[in-house]
Amino acid sequence: MRSAVILVGGEARRANGQEKYFFTYQGKTFIERLIESLSQVVDEIILVARDPEQCRRFHQLGNVRCIIDIRTGTGPIGGLHAGALAANGEEIFVSACDMPCVDPRVVALLFDRIEGHDAAIPRWNPEMLEPLHAVYRRSALIRYLEDHESLSLRTMIRALDARYVPVDEIRTIDQHLTTFININKIEELEWINGRAE
Repeated sequence: MRSAVILVGGEARRANGQEKYFFTYQGKTFIERLIESLSQVVDEIILVARDPEQCRRFHQLGNVRCIIDIRTGTGPIGGLHAGALAANGEEIFVSACDMPCVDPRVVALLFDRIEGHDAAIPRWNPEMLEPLHAVYRRSALIRYLEDHESLSLRTMIRALDARYVPVDEIRTIDQHLTTFININKIEELEWINGRAE
């Protein structure tokens, strides 16, 4: 069984306080696009929100489960912890909620590449990784997140047996690497919608 965890609990500070997952691209919200793409390659989708009120915003979405952070105020690490504990699959694709162009073919590739490792993480270069567009082994995440001090995803990755997948390999599937586009600001949303016209 394969799971997907989408982290939706951010504070949206860089987006003028607007919730990025409800931004619209090509006629659909970011969260609708993510769910549609990930449904092609996983058996369950879990949204990790910061509180019950935020979870209620997703009640209209079918075929997803919304849970809340167990450890609040810890950023993506906290979302990963809650998502890993809730997931039924041993392999979990993790995504930020501000990535409207995630390519299911790339996600499938990452699931293939994790074999024998704790994680399959896209890498642009030794310093630039995509930890929130990656596949993790549930047991490895839980083992690390049970007892850790740092809230850094990079520190977590260094503690795992990670397999790095070069973006050049991903480019053979997604030529322009649009799967990694993430939108943090209103201006970026206007830019990506302008490109689509």
